Amino acid sequence: MIRFTDLIDGYRRFRNRDWSSERDRWAELAEGQSPKVMVIACSDSRVDPSQIFDARPGEMFVVRNVANLVPPYEPDHAYHGVSAALEFAVTQLEVQEVLVLGHGSCGGCAAALTGQFDDADHGEGHFIATWVDMLKDARAAVRARHDGLDDAAFLAMEHEAVKVSLANLRTFPWVIERERDGRLTLHGGHFSISEGLLYVLDEAEGKFRPA
Repeated sequence: MIRFTDLIDGYRRFRNRDWSSERDRWAELAEGQSPKVMVIACSDSRVDPSQIFDARPGEMFVVRNVANLVPPYEPDHAYHGVSAALEFAVTQLEVQEVLVLGHGSCGGCAAALTGQFDDADHGEGHFIATWVDMLKDARAAVRARHDGLDDAAFLAMEHEAVKVSLANLRTFPWVIERERDGRLTLHGGHFSISEGLLYVLDEAEGKFRPA
């Protein structure tokens, strides 16, 4: 089990090995960033986009949250962390591609499907339930297609979460505009932890296929 002291040890290894060997790269990054890809992934500790895609610092703009969800466009005065990151990546950094990356054994998707936190108090799952409520229509659809909550149902929920986030991305005006004129391309993916395989969504058919 890693602790804070282990993080410091890791930092020292990074400082002595990786940073030292790529000083020119870090000097360049100190002047700014210009990633071409944004990845919206889950906060799950097992799914690190940089590791999965073997990416170097500065190559991807990454946002992580429970169940890799993108909320719909809501132009109000509430706090919108994902929307702010999306706005920055698309309109300021001008990324050319956005990938929504789901994964196997996702606890957030499981919570959405089972409803385990639906009536929870704050500190006991209330925030989780409110967040994954974005998947309530998907939950109904998955439950209607599956007799029980088996592995296939949980996988279907993980797939639906990716599709919901893609649909919500397309409610943002600047996303719609850029996708329409070809400046931005949206992708969906699912990483199977048990297999170590990446599956990419074919939106035309609604199916995930091995990359």
